[in-house]
Amino acid sequence: MRTVVVIGAGPVGLAAAAQLAERGLDFLVLESGASVAAAVDEWRHVRLFSPWRYDIDPAARRLLESAGGWAEPELGKLPTGGDLIDAYLEPLTKTPQLSGRIRYDAEVAAVTRVGFDRVRTAGREHAPFLIRLTDGTELLAASVIDASGTWRRPNVLGGSGIPARGETLAVDHIAPALPDVRGRDRDRYAGRRTAVVGAGHSASTTLLELGELAADVPGTEVYWVVRGADQARTYGGGAADELPARGALGTRLKQLVDSGRITLVGNFRTDQLTATADGVQLSAGDTHLTVDTVVNSTGFRPDHDIVSELRLDLDPILGSTRALAPLIDPNQHSCGTVPPHGVDELTHPEPGYYAIGAKSYGRAPTFLLATGYEQARSVVAALAGDWPAARAVHLALPETGVCSSNLPVANCCN
Repeated sequence: MRTVVVIGAGPVGLAAAAQLAERGLDFLVLESGASVAAAVDEWRHVRLFSPWRYDIDPAARRLLESAGGWAEPELGKLPTGGDLIDAYLEPLTKTPQLSGRIRYDAEVAAVTRVGFDRVRTAGREHAPFLIRLTDGTELLAASVIDASGTWRRPNVLGGSGIPARGETLAVDHIAPALPDVRGRDRDRYAGRRTAVVGAGHSASTTLLELGELAADVPGTEVYWVVRGADQARTYGGGAADELPARGALGTRLKQLVDSGRITLVGNFRTDQLTATADGVQLSAGDTHLTVDTVVNSTGFRPDHDIVSELRLDLDPILGSTRALAPLIDPNQHSCGTVPPHGVDELTHPEPGYYAIGAKSYGRAPTFLLATGYEQARSVVAALAGDWPAARAVHLALPETGVCSSNLPVANCCN
């Protein structure tokens, strides 16, 4: 059994597939959605902060160019999530090397070793991985690259890391991050009251959309609910940001707050949500705010449950590998100051299992697509036995504004 199973057909999962194809390794990609990059498709209306030059994996580009018929996007332009799929990922799946290697509607329920739970040691490194899908299908693999991301596991609204009292009962009033405010979801927000909870770039993106909607539709009220008092981190680096679109985001948001079009509600750690006849009430001690919809932009966390029978070495704070944690700690690093890293920092005690992409960062929001692509290259080189290449990690990232919350796949830095 020599097959490598890649979990997730998003940008990083397909980068791993492209690297595997170039190395001549047998592989299969499992995608839980019905089409490529199904998570990205849910926020296809959102424009990334980084231009195309940072968004295309080098191995994937080589496959696309060798297949012919692919028009490379203008590298200085900013793609939307939809552009990323339509102009890059979808054509990539049609290349001879990847065609037929992706299985859709294949949601992974669990990954373990054949005949071994987490406790048994002797001989486990020789046992193949067993991947069970939610439909009961089981697959075997020599190695597993988990690029499933974090989009399906949003953080909670509760200010203490667990759901606020009543949060699960108020789900009808809670919207996921990055709604299509001026398109598909317009009726939910136009002329109504919305609270956006979170201090990161996904929150900023939604707030700017709501601010424009409020200028067009009277009666549209926008509240920005944050736990801290100082929003300098969210406003970011402004003109000093090497990704101008990201710097402009914070500048525009500050202008909307200063003008009063967006009401900033600071020092608010939600401890209770209460559905009322008038909407939903958020409470933080004796302070209350009633709105029609709460947009949860508090970030995401990885799902390690599907690999709970594997031996993982997780940092107790971030949920990344212990070796990677100090390199990505958001208390110390922004997206552009994360050092180069690869297979050595991503290795778990379970030989042959690697989490890459946004999932590898746990709860840290400092992830860039370019970082994930280099992770994929390094890990695949190691699986091919090319350790000099695996350890020769290189990463040139744009200097950044400050990150404080995840976007779903490209994360806060795209």
